[in-house]
Amino acid sequence: MDSISARQQLSASKRWVIKIGSALLTDNGRGVNRAAIQNWAGQIGALRRQGIEVVLVSSGAVAAGMDRLGWRRRPESVHQLQAAAAVGQSHLVQVYEHAFGQYDCRTAQILLDHDDLSNRTRYLNARSTLKTLLSLGAVPIINENDTVVTDEIRFGDNDTLGALVANLVEADVLLILTDADGLFTQDPRDNPDAELVREAVATDPRLVAMAGDSRSGLGRGGMSTKVRAAQLAARSGACTVIVGGAIDSVIERVATGENLGTLLLPEADPLAARKRWLAGQLQVRGELVLDAGAARALRSQGKSLLPVGVTAVSGRFHRGELVSCIGPGGEEVARGLVNYDSTEAQRILGQSSAEILELLGYRDDDELIHRDNLILL
Repeated sequence: MDSISARQQLSASKRWVIKIGSALLTDNGRGVNRAAIQNWAGQIGALRRQGIEVVLVSSGAVAAGMDRLGWRRRPESVHQLQAAAAVGQSHLVQVYEHAFGQYDCRTAQILLDHDDLSNRTRYLNARSTLKTLLSLGAVPIINENDTVVTDEIRFGDNDTLGALVANLVEADVLLILTDADGLFTQDPRDNPDAELVREAVATDPRLVAMAGDSRSGLGRGGMSTKVRAAQLAARSGACTVIVGGAIDSVIERVATGENLGTLLLPEADPLAARKRWLAGQLQVRGELVLDAGAARALRSQGKSLLPVGVTAVSGRFHRGELVSCIGPGGEEVARGLVNYDSTEAQRILGQSSAEILELLGYRDDDELIHRDNLILL
């Protein structure tokens, strides 16, 4: 893929995750940068008017809290970090709410920790909530739940969180706004001959060496975490742009395909990447036997799998685990992440989706497997 066509694909994308770092949000520790946030909110509003859905991953809670508490150095104690986050998060959300309100954008605050994305049930719940918010036209604003996080479960940096959210919502683009113009071949502060990397494949092993391990005093991540985030985002087929957040109209200009920052590309298209992830990362926990109509709907019509098309259930599985879909002739038709556990699936098989509430006492989803979480074989 040449540079022009890769950049042009950005303008055709429909779902972005945008991550903004602490140094940008807090004006390098001098309090919340309201003017910058207002500017980014306006640019995100412009993207939404173009039909692009946006999830915002925001750092800055700890840094904002440090400022309001009068602390000039980032504390090392987890409890002090949690206290700073608690003080800063409410203030930061108020600033976002006011900024986006100027552009008639509704916002929603979501705090996540690692368990939310490693536990399959909570993963699917988070995914459903985010997709519902996007369908309602809201801008979800996500941060790590620093007020309760511990060393064992923290993401470590919001670059990683941004990549995991990109995987979660199947974003086309992960845009990382930072205080550098992009990834350079060497640290430009030490080497004036360092060159900006305009485009590369995210999995290129040379990129980590170029990024080094520099860290800012406010956030937990450096350029190396951004490269690793791009590699994580590439697992679901998302491309990543690392670019200076202070560049004039940077979000809108990247969206038009302008050659700004560093573009890191996945090796495979989104469907192939997701198929590889489903096949390689999860074990099949059970089987759903389909009737001929359901098998045909999956194969040729791109439909979700409904309970009415299932004739038998085998194995023990939980919501969110991988199951195999078996056709009436015994052949494997597809694999997917199931929305109900094996006991519940047994109770609703062969029934219409309208009967789920009566049979189970609740109804989270109409489908046993949504088509977004199903891969044909």
